[in-house]
Amino acid sequence: MDDEKLALEESRRAVQHGTVKSEIEGNVQAEIAESANRAAPAGESARIDEVAGQFRSKAVDEVVDTEREVGRARGLARVSQVIDYIFFVIYGLFGLRFLLGLLAARGSAGFVQFVVAVTDPFYAPFRGIVGSPTAEGGHILMMPIVVAFIAYVLLHLAINGLLRLLAHRKTAI
Repeated sequence: MDDEKLALEESRRAVQHGTVKSEIEGNVQAEIAESANRAAPAGESARIDEVAGQFRSKAVDEVVDTEREVGRARGLARVSQVIDYIFFVIYGLFGLRFLLGLLAARGSAGFVQFVVAVTDPFYAPFRGIVGSPTAEGGHILMMPIVVAFIAYVLLHLAINGLLRLLAHRKTAI
C-alpha cells in the first residue's frame, strides 16, 4: 500500500516535471518567436536575448532540481521496500513462534529451535513483560509475542512515515 502511494507520487511528480519543462520551453520559444517577428531596435533585441537566456537558465535549473528530487524519492522508495521486507519477515517469524507455542510444539525439534533462535534477538526486550497463560498439554499463549508484534508494527509505521516525509518534501514550482 505504501509502495503504491510512493509509485503514484513518483508518477505524479514525473508528469508535473514534464508539464513544467514543457511550459518553460514554450515560454522561451514564444519569447524568441515574438522577438524574431517584430522588428525591434538594436537595444531591445539585446534585452530580448538576455531575457531568453534567463528563461533558458531557469528551465535548466528547474529540470536539474526536479531530476535530483525524483532520484532521491526513488532511492527512499527502495529503502522503504527493503524495510518493509525486513519487518514482514519478522512478523512472519513472530507469528510462527506464536503458533508453535500455541500448538505445544516440541522445543527439541530443529525447526522450532531455528525459529526461536532467529526471533530471540527481537523478542528478548519483551520477554516477561506480561504473563503467558498455559493450558493442559503445554499449550502456551505467548502474550509477550503479541506485545512485541504490536511494538514492531508501530516502529514499522513510524519508519515508513519518516521515509514518506523525506520522500515527499514540497518543492516550489
